[in-house]
Amino acid sequence: MNSESTEKRKNPFFEPYNTPHDTAPFDRIRLEDYEEAFMEGIRRDNELIEKTINNPAKPTFDNTIIDKEDQTEGYYDLLDRVSTVFFNLLSAETNDEMDALAQKMQPILTQHANDVRLNPRLFERIKYVHRHHRKLTPEEKRLLDNCYDGFVRSGALLDEAGKERLRQLTEEASLLSLQFSQNLLKENKAFTIHITDEAQLDGLPDTAREAAAQEARQRGQEGWVFTLDSPSYSPFMTYSTQRDLRQQMYMAYNTKGIHENSENNLEICKRLVNLRRELAQLLGFKTYADYVLKNRMAGNVKSVYKLLNDLIDAYKPTAIKEREALMKEASGNQELGETLEPWDIAFYSHKLKLKKYNIDAEMLRPYFQLDKVIDGVFGLANKLYGITFKENKDIPVYHPDVKAYEVFDKDGSYLAVFYADFHPRKGKQGGAWMTEYQGQFIDKKGENVRPHVSVVMNLTKPTPEKPALLTLGEVETFLHEFGHSLHGMFSNCRFESLSGTNVWWDFVELPSQFMENFAIEKEFLRTFAFHYETGEPLPDELIERIVKSRNFMAATACLRQVSFGLLDMAYYTKKDAFTDDIIPFEKQAWKKAILGKQRMDTCMTTQFSHIMAGGYAAGYYSYKWAEVLDADAFSVFKKHGIFDQKTAQSFRDNILSRGGTENPMVLYKRFRGQEPTIDALLKRNGIRKIKH
Repeated sequence: MNSESTEKRKNPFFEPYNTPHDTAPFDRIRLEDYEEAFMEGIRRDNELIEKTINNPAKPTFDNTIIDKEDQTEGYYDLLDRVSTVFFNLLSAETNDEMDALAQKMQPILTQHANDVRLNPRLFERIKYVHRHHRKLTPEEKRLLDNCYDGFVRSGALLDEAGKERLRQLTEEASLLSLQFSQNLLKENKAFTIHITDEAQLDGLPDTAREAAAQEARQRGQEGWVFTLDSPSYSPFMTYSTQRDLRQQMYMAYNTKGIHENSENNLEICKRLVNLRRELAQLLGFKTYADYVLKNRMAGNVKSVYKLLNDLIDAYKPTAIKEREALMKEASGNQELGETLEPWDIAFYSHKLKLKKYNIDAEMLRPYFQLDKVIDGVFGLANKLYGITFKENKDIPVYHPDVKAYEVFDKDGSYLAVFYADFHPRKGKQGGAWMTEYQGQFIDKKGENVRPHVSVVMNLTKPTPEKPALLTLGEVETFLHEFGHSLHGMFSNCRFESLSGTNVWWDFVELPSQFMENFAIEKEFLRTFAFHYETGEPLPDELIERIVKSRNFMAATACLRQVSFGLLDMAYYTKKDAFTDDIIPFEKQAWKKAILGKQRMDTCMTTQFSHIMAGGYAAGYYSYKWAEVLDADAFSVFKKHGIFDQKTAQSFRDNILSRGGTENPMVLYKRFRGQEPTIDALLKRNGIRKIKH
């Protein structure tokens, strides 16, 4: 590129995008655009704050709170604009240069956030408005309370020494969280099993073999390559008869972050726990969990432990029986001797499930062609809510794998943009998540600015031999993330900071987990589950086997989630400095929910992104909390019909469209007519309530 064209080029973040629905211009953004936009965004932010605090007029809700929420006429929030794109891509499509820039920018951005929240003149105005304001709508009152509370929880009431210490804590924690994630991604991508002897593929289904052959070809290698990405790892652990290779795979997966290399996360985890504890205590809380739970449905540590312990009491007797059945299934294998190791669990669980229900994931896979699953999931949204999806190839995307859709409401009006990013690749974190590139809000002119939502997953890839064929578990993952996206797409709130998924974190999983319920419903499966070669529908008797096998190992799965909740709470209920060795501490923390002997050479903590880098610190219990809600909510649909539009409209109006504008229990009761109970969950899982 010559200097003349370089001079003419403008940073795309600095001007109107001029794309369909003002979507991010991924095709025009370059690496060098980010830092320039970050720094200009900070400058503009500071300029707006100066304008606000120097306003000679008496502080009001409109000239202090709304000004910051809305920005000023035509002066969009540049910092939010660039941050959204950059940090979303840092998870979905990163590289070494972006990682380095993130390390450079993170302290600068954290310092700026602290400068805003610790600005005494700005807080004085907010405090004045909090005490003296005009009559507000419930949503305006929620925004004001959140704004005031956000400043207080960020240290606005501290003295100067306290504020300085808080700056140090937050800046260090933000950098360490980033380092944790980058280390984990590198560890995940570093390990492979390369097989050249076809005999070592024994037991593996064709889909796993074909995917591994394709992976090898892409790497310029002969044979078959297996990775720690879920579509490769899960089938290998389930089907491979090569116990030594299963052990290699398991140990690689479960020792991420504890190797003696530059990606070791042990000390990072200890430091993060201590930084968060000190931050909470600086702000007047006994523990970090107390700090977090103040703004959660659970409310306090006692309520969280009550939920986790109730689940242990209810599910553990069944889980013990499940393990005994598994031991019995494996008992005839001479290779095992007396020991059922963790790398044997998936293998023998599959054998037992096959024996009991004559069903496994590979039987179903031919009926779950990704393109048809997409049609099915979109069709479900249409049946429930009347919305439609249309792919628009004029909307820029950040990778060829990504599809962009326009979403239209039942009256034909434009509702949202929906991005779908389905498959694993080098620069992408593992797992699945929903995010936004633009949140929903109503601007000062009254225009309803619609959201741009995205789901990012790591589903089975197509191969030269076959299209992408999913497991039932992957279909459930899609439904889960799609549920989050509906929460974003249906949002109809005045303020962006209250819209969509900006809700208390033990409520945010309700819309997502609710959608998973449809995965085994015959009426839903009938709409899309057709054999990819013959076009034959999924047979009734296979659907019946799916339903019957639904609760296979359900108690064990529940205890696994509870164990993660216990581990999370153990770290973040500490009142004193954390000095323990991570691995022994971990094994002790979740012991109550663990069946079988624990290994001291594996570690969950060092790869537990949710609680170390993902915002779920002292909040992992949310998945089980929301499961109680989702089972209770779906029972209403089961009563009236799973496609009942009146029930769906109530769910949309009272929960999906309201964001965080009211207390979530108020919203839930408005839909349900009462508070939820654990009964629907116990019934769904086939568990009898244990008296205690």
